[in-house]
Amino acid sequence: MADRVRKGLYPGTFDPIHNGHLDIIGRAARMMDHLVVGVASNIGKGPLFPVEERVALVREECTQLAARTGTSIEVLPFDSLLMNFAKQVGAMMIVRGLRAVSDFDFEFQMAGMNARLDPTIETVFLPASERQHFISSRFVKEIAILGGDITSFVTPNTLARVTARLAST
Repeated sequence: MADRVRKGLYPGTFDPIHNGHLDIIGRAARMMDHLVVGVASNIGKGPLFPVEERVALVREECTQLAARTGTSIEVLPFDSLLMNFAKQVGAMMIVRGLRAVSDFDFEFQMAGMNARLDPTIETVFLPASERQHFISSRFVKEIAILGGDITSFVTPNTLARVTARLAST
């Protein structure tokens, strides 16, 4: 049992990836041997970036985290049922970040449904850090679209990509 790899999955839309996501990814990576960051297509949310660009951006952002934590971090797109994707990548746990009590209600229900679909895969909740608990991709996008300053919510790399995307639309 000592050579069993602790493999987790952190799924999300990451449109765009922000400091709250990076906080959860970094903390989850410290608990695992291998972390898959699953980037959901989620066309229904009207993403700012197509899935291929989100995957590339998340990969860029995770490179430093992987080096810092010593954990292998893999970034993959998915457009299937989460539990099918988790099984496909060999995850033994799904990591979910919680910002507020309202997140818990939704995430708790989802964890219950996922456990019914595959009871061998655990769901682990990580509370957002105090400095990141209010950040959401939806708010970051809205602020950026309306001309606000998002520099405190995203990395310089993500800021440049969001700015360029908005300039081209």
